[in-house]
Amino acid sequence: MDRRQFMRSSLLATLGVGCFSPGLFSTQGWGTGFSSEDDIRDYLNRMKNFDAHFPTDIVVLENERPLLTSCVKKLRHIEHIVGYSLFTTISFPKAARIARNYPHVEAFSTPETEFLERIFYTDASGYGFFGKKTIDRMDHEVLDGDMQRVSGTPHYLYRGRAFETFQKVTKELGPDLILTSGVRGVVKQILLFLAKADANRGNLSLASRQLAPPGFSYHGVGDLDVGKSGFGAENFTERFMLTDVFRKLAERGYLSLRYPKDNLVGVRFEPWHIKIVDWA
Repeated sequence: MDRRQFMRSSLLATLGVGCFSPGLFSTQGWGTGFSSEDDIRDYLNRMKNFDAHFPTDIVVLENERPLLTSCVKKLRHIEHIVGYSLFTTISFPKAARIARNYPHVEAFSTPETEFLERIFYTDASGYGFFGKKTIDRMDHEVLDGDMQRVSGTPHYLYRGRAFETFQKVTKELGPDLILTSGVRGVVKQILLFLAKADANRGNLSLASRQLAPPGFSYHGVGDLDVGKSGFGAENFTERFMLTDVFRKLAERGYLSLRYPKDNLVGVRFEPWHIKIVDWA
């Protein structure tokens, strides 16, 4: 059995019935050492066709699909209760308390909680994502004093470099520049990741090609997304590179991209994602 087959088999077992087993996988993978040119071509093809399904993709087992769907449904209920803005910052313990206190949501069951823990703590290299873990604990909390609401938006940014950088860029580029995503806590990233998988037949690898798995997002520690006002969903496509906002960002040296073209992290090219945190 080769390395990829072993990781896939092990991860499928971890996502099936049974207790969570931390540290099951090595953090090494394609992103840290391709074994052949075929591996490189295969990898780049997956990144180019990030929303396609591939035979070796990791998917949630059929008997766990109801857990995936129910977790997404509960998290969306919680988002509706607290509002989009606050939901981007709340911790899982707070989300769990809200679920318990609202009868139409109901508390997370033990199987649901264990499922969410397996998703958070499983080594994402099993999905084909090779980025570094930025948040180690599922109960991580973003403190109110560490972030600041950006006026005129539903988004928060971390105080200090992230907020100051955005303020400076806004002053230089004017109202055409918008903040499309700032602080994203663990709960928000879990919902984004699981919702993408749920909409794609439980495909976790496909989800990880489009956004960092929970615990691996740099939005949790400082990065931000920007776009052009009025450009809508196109801001999250390569068409953003055709805008005057992107051109001005590039000319002024602000485009230190977290996920450049043909990166080996395992996530698609994101020309809208601005790297703030220094660590690689």
